[in-house]
Amino acid sequence: MLEPEHKYISIKRQCELLRISRHYYYYEPRTMRKERNKIDGSFVLFQHSKTPFYGRVKLADALAKQGYDFGESRVRLLMKLFNIKVLFPKPYLSIPNKAHQKYPYLLSDVTASYSSHVWATDITYLKIPGGNVYLMAILDLYSRKVLSWEVSNTMDSYFCQRVLHTAIKTYGIPTILNTDQGSQFTSNDFTSYVLSHSIKLSMDGKGRVYDNIYIERLWRTVKYEDIYLNDYQTLPMLRAGINRYFYFYNNERSHQSLGYKTPDEKYFENKNEEEKVMVA
Repeated sequence: MLEPEHKYISIKRQCELLRISRHYYYYEPRTMRKERNKIDGSFVLFQHSKTPFYGRVKLADALAKQGYDFGESRVRLLMKLFNIKVLFPKPYLSIPNKAHQKYPYLLSDVTASYSSHVWATDITYLKIPGGNVYLMAILDLYSRKVLSWEVSNTMDSYFCQRVLHTAIKTYGIPTILNTDQGSQFTSNDFTSYVLSHSIKLSMDGKGRVYDNIYIERLWRTVKYEDIYLNDYQTLPMLRAGINRYFYFYNNERSHQSLGYKTPDEKYFENKNEEEKVMVA
């Protein structure tokens, strides 16, 4: 009788001694294999629901720490069988257009020192059943307040202009606006709109991932604190969820870097002081 846990004799040698093939030992009836895949797959699906951004390596590691040592190849097979897809940023989201004019990065020696001094904007990719959608936001770097945002299933210069228009209409005109070099932001329609409001236009340097670090951190926060925790099935559900989250982010979520104030408190603190000086 074969002993899989034998200390000294391998399965291969035991099969040789008993004159049976290893194929016979490892053979598993199809019905048993399907049942085992179903059971193992349920563990992978459950872990994926908690960490949809984990690939097969991290999924295998997370399951191993829970006592389910499937191995990377086994997890890869189960992901294929159960059509498990990993959430990840879409590559080449901000594709530059070589024909468009680029503007220099103006924030190297600049620190946002008052509300609406420096705004930053970017677009991130989100996935819902049935397609991809895009989230754009305008962030005030002094207070970390999200001034305006929009979720759209298209990504063009008019979409970008519309989000910026909402921020300007509500909060006034900033001194500097920083973007990346994506074709939406370098298009003549968008740059003309920015410059027509006497806003200084700043653009991240090519390959300089830290130039727009604050809004990149915002995307990470939104995804980990809202998107990955809520299974938004439709575009209206996603829009409603993003609206709720940004209200919470601006009004209730304190920031250590702001002395545990909320973005709204920090943004309007500056404004309130200006009003007091004007009244005096």
